Amino acid sequence: MKAKTCRASKVIKTGRVFPQDTNNHDTLFGGKLMRDIDDVASISAARHCRTECVTASTDSVDFLHPIRQTDSVCLESHVSSTGRSSMEVFVKVIAEDLLTGDRRLAATSFLTFVALDDKGKTAPVPPVVPETEEETYLFETAPKRISVRKESREQSRKLADILTDLKPWDDQPE
Repeated sequence: MKAKTCRASKVIKTGRVFPQDTNNHDTLFGGKLMRDIDDVASISAARHCRTECVTASTDSVDFLHPIRQTDSVCLESHVSSTGRSSMEVFVKVIAEDLLTGDRRLAATSFLTFVALDDKGKTAPVPPVVPETEEETYLFETAPKRISVRKESREQSRKLADILTDLKPWDDQPE
């Protein structure tokens, strides 16, 4: 499989913050931002592998600065690392005060997507090649994040083994 650059999977989406997008602190709802992050990340993943993709995990969303109603929100995403059938997608969120022009890094996020073939089975993905300093840093630091992700997944499996699916109001299984 021929390698692709991070740039080939780049997605940029800019929008305004409207009153219905804000919470009681007059800042953007975190859940809305998370939906937008998953949206652009899914497009990056599909651009990279040109197959159907599913979100395997939202590995992290770090809210660094509040996003206000006077801001625009620019989300930039690209595939930062690949495995056999999985892709790590990085999303950078920049808020810009539309009245002053001040820009700030508002959030960062890493998500993992898995490529699927036409039968719904995992499909191989091409390697990714970084070009910029930022892309290279993300690519070179990916093995550490992948290791942490694998440990977290194992902990989630252990937790799932002890959780029940009983109705909270029943103490007897059906």
